[in-house]
Amino acid sequence: MQSRPDLLAPDAPSDAEVYQLTTGDLPSSHIYMEAQIFAPDSRRFLLHESAHPHGSDKLDPKHRYLVCDLDDGCALRPLTATTGATAPSVSPDGRFVYYFIDQTEPGGGSLTLVRVGLDGSDEVELLTVDAPLPGTDYRPSRLYPLSTIRADGSKMALSCFLGDGHTADAPWGLMVFDLENPAVELVLAGPSWCNMHPQYSRSSDPDLLRDILIQENHGNQVDATGQFTRLVGGAGADIHVIRDDGTNFRDMPWGRDGNEFCQGHQCWRGTSAWAITSTGTRAPAEQQLIESLPTAASDHLGLTTPGGLRNDLSRSFAQPSFYHFATDIAGRRLISDTGSHDQGGRVFVADLGTVGVDPLANWTCLAHPKSSWAKEAHIHPFLSPDGAHGFFNSDESGVLQAYMLRNF
Repeated sequence: MQSRPDLLAPDAPSDAEVYQLTTGDLPSSHIYMEAQIFAPDSRRFLLHESAHPHGSDKLDPKHRYLVCDLDDGCALRPLTATTGATAPSVSPDGRFVYYFIDQTEPGGGSLTLVRVGLDGSDEVELLTVDAPLPGTDYRPSRLYPLSTIRADGSKMALSCFLGDGHTADAPWGLMVFDLENPAVELVLAGPSWCNMHPQYSRSSDPDLLRDILIQENHGNQVDATGQFTRLVGGAGADIHVIRDDGTNFRDMPWGRDGNEFCQGHQCWRGTSAWAITSTGTRAPAEQQLIESLPTAASDHLGLTTPGGLRNDLSRSFAQPSFYHFATDIAGRRLISDTGSHDQGGRVFVADLGTVGVDPLANWTCLAHPKSSWAKEAHIHPFLSPDGAHGFFNSDESGVLQAYMLRNF
């Protein structure tokens, strides 16, 4: 790794440090900020090379996942070598990585669920899906590049396209995999679930741990092969919560009122039942951070959902311009980037107070990543579970690379 003090913000804490973790010729990236890619002790995590912040090309033989070891000078060790490896999750106990080998195509092909030790040992294929999903006529393809794993380590969810390559307005769906007795179940399907961002609750509560945060892109358009022609339309996307058996569908009171729109970035606030989203508003023209609890479903009313609870976390910041963000596992600290119009995009950290009540406090600008802010170079900051380290992407060197912040 290389020290990069030139990327520190002028008002960053005096002990703060920035390091460039990857330095090769291939574009390298952190995995999307909501992914569960850290061991629980916050010392080892996954990133990938020949990749970008939103995933990778399943046909790229150079793409691979790496384990970064903070206790060994951030040494990088290859974990996968198979073409098509995608959507990894680290088990809650930190022993294993689960990932998929994507050899799918609309209406055919196969996907394989793999488990490997975080140290690279004992790799085993748990399940291959090369026929219609049980109880359906659907074959999964266009796998979402992020999976999500339940807090007890027993289930894993992944979204996909369900079209056959010929039928218009084909559905997308959410698959839930049983990791203890390998099997798969389709728990949700429909044409508007094309960009689902599924995220299991981080809670260990026996009821809450079954909740999955999901995004619904109303007004989207795709062709028969699942290729987007429009990602979202009309009043925009909204966010929901569903149990992992497909029941108890609920709404998050965000967006869809003609003024506030969900950006499509959201996450749970640590292990709590609250979730946070970034929004775009027309008046005032801001990008705010709002936290809420799930509430009873009410026909996709968004912000105007009856009984919706909302707390504007960003109201303590003048002219907020926040896009991609994440919290630590305790829900006490948040990191976020700002838009390119804000000095090219900056990275801030702030403290979370009483849930549902307090705004973010102690805002501190840590870094100027100098990213181009092209989609292939989104900053996507996130924290280690203990909140002691921060991470972001940048193409400031001319090649996309992964970076780390510490001592802030």
